[in-house]
Amino acid sequence: MSVLHYDSPLPVYALDWAKTPGTGPFSHLPRSSYRLALGSFTDDFRNRISIVGLPDERAFQDNVNMDDPYGSPHPLAAGDESNFVLLADALHGYPVTKIAWEPASTFREPWKDHSTELLTSTGDALRIWEFSQVEEKPNLYVGRHAGGTTGKLAQKIALSSSKNPNPTTAPLTSFSWNTVSPNLVVTSSIDTTCTVWDLSASTAVTQLIAHDREVYDVAWAPGSVDSFVSVGADGSLRAFDLRSLEHSTILYETPSRSKPITNPTPGRGNGSGNVAASAVGPPGGTASLLRIAFNPLDANFLATFHSDSPDVQILDMRSPGRPVVELKGHRGAITSIGWGSQESATIASAGDDCQLLVWDLSTGYLAPRTSGTHGRSPHPESQMQPTRAVTEPLLAYTAQSEINNIAWSPPIVGGEATRYRDGGGAAHGEWIAYAAGRTVKALKV
Repeated sequence: MSVLHYDSPLPVYALDWAKTPGTGPFSHLPRSSYRLALGSFTDDFRNRISIVGLPDERAFQDNVNMDDPYGSPHPLAAGDESNFVLLADALHGYPVTKIAWEPASTFREPWKDHSTELLTSTGDALRIWEFSQVEEKPNLYVGRHAGGTTGKLAQKIALSSSKNPNPTTAPLTSFSWNTVSPNLVVTSSIDTTCTVWDLSASTAVTQLIAHDREVYDVAWAPGSVDSFVSVGADGSLRAFDLRSLEHSTILYETPSRSKPITNPTPGRGNGSGNVAASAVGPPGGTASLLRIAFNPLDANFLATFHSDSPDVQILDMRSPGRPVVELKGHRGAITSIGWGSQESATIASAGDDCQLLVWDLSTGYLAPRTSGTHGRSPHPESQMQPTRAVTEPLLAYTAQSEINNIAWSPPIVGGEATRYRDGGGAAHGEWIAYAAGRTVKALKV
């Protein structure tokens, strides 16, 4: 297995792969494939965000002779040294709860400066950062890196829902960048609210009370500019539609709070023509739902997990109320989940057991539930089939310490590094990066 690593001076929690197109009109942005944004998480206000990348990506491109004695050393043959190098960093202060590069669709927007890249972080506010990079000229000094890239990272704006000029606002726990309309970002907060922001105007579009307790994560539905879902400490997963904010739809509740769906409210659909439950139980006394992740290639399916739980729940938006699949392979509490973007049924999970597991759900696990009806929406009770359990992951990797977070790369052209290392590889591939303490590693899948 091909592995790249980076040793950070601070504990890393948040991370994300760059999504900038590396070809076409944006080829002037160098080294766009193997770059990561990292956010630290310490108990003080010395937290930083960093951009790291490879000093030489030629080994990861096709049609490159890695046996050339005059070429640069192979990046995977650096021993115990970090493969990634620091390109830029900046003080963040408050711990970083999430960080993400702009989606590739942003580069079509007229309000976007196409000579730079944007990334967003959350903590005490929603912060927009601007990253610019240039090619360094080769130098002739012995022991110095002969060329490469460097960059500059600067805060562009900080958005807060408080009108106080010196705000003391509730911390933001997460956010999601809309890929259809990339000027929109939705944030979640421990003050029970979700806020939709318009980055092109640097203003809030709307704010709503999303849950009875803290909101821990939020995500736009893939392909939608109006719908998003959120999870929180009240143990519920709720769907919202910006066109109708008078109510939300509860798609899933923790088993201790869920009740039989016997009297769904007419007209409260989930966007696919089926009726979802709308009963709300009392807050408190339930396991929180910590994270949510949509399948980017099939928006019907999303994953979540409970606090202090070793299991992942896979939900079908067309038949809410009960998971269609549960992933049971971890021996400790799960901390992060994420879907791959090449195979529609590949999902990864990581946790306090130091395990990163990759699951293959392509053998019918994500098939729609049959209802026995023809040409009409079934009653929700008719879809309550048993939840299927998957106990054997496709791949397993053990880290040296608890894994805080994971991130999939976008599909990357070039498989030379894998062919050089183990004789395999394909023209396109994905990597999974994970953060464990001060260590960040990227694994070729």
